[in-house]
Amino acid sequence: MPNNTLYCSNLPDKLPKGDLKRALYMLFTTYGPVLDIVALKTPKMRGQAHVLFRDREASAQAMRALQDYDFFGKPMKIKYALTKSDTLAKLDGTYKQPQPRTDVPTTALQQSVFAGPPGTSGSSGPPGTNGVTTNGVGSAPPPGLSSAQSAASPATANTPVSQATKRQREESVEAEEEEDEGDAPMDMEEDGAAMEMSDED
Repeated sequence: MPNNTLYCSNLPDKLPKGDLKRALYMLFTTYGPVLDIVALKTPKMRGQAHVLFRDREASAQAMRALQDYDFFGKPMKIKYALTKSDTLAKLDGTYKQPQPRTDVPTTALQQSVFAGPPGTSGSSGPPGTNGVTTNGVGSAPPPGLSSAQSAASPATANTPVSQATKRQREESVEAEEEEDEGDAPMDMEEDGAAMEMSDED
């Protein structure tokens, strides 16, 4: 059945992938616009390529003209591809994302690797708490924060003690920078005045 995609086999497998795609493109574009060329160098796909044309007429004409064509010393075999190209399906809007397999069984090794660090598989409580129960608050306190600090009242828990110190330091640094900046223009003015004096001479 005619298809936009041609399956080419018996291609030279020693040719680098880039050179193979370039040579196929130059050969097939004489019959019509080529949208894509897929040539894989895996052991299973070696010596094969798929050439995607924009229209079926061009692919049919290329297939008739290039069947058994001597391509780098080997007669090229051409057939219509069995399935529709993903590139063409994306262009005409019929592409469907492949669904992941759900029937894949997990092995004991996979379960041990992805279960987490040792000792956490038998923990009680919600996932991620490592068995630490909270006082109904929702999550365990972050590391470095004692439970007494986390149980403090919301008014005292939200006071940013360390931030006030940080701001004072930034303000003092900014004040020092302003003082330094204040000195700089005076020096420049004096230099400018000296420059003006030298210009008057």
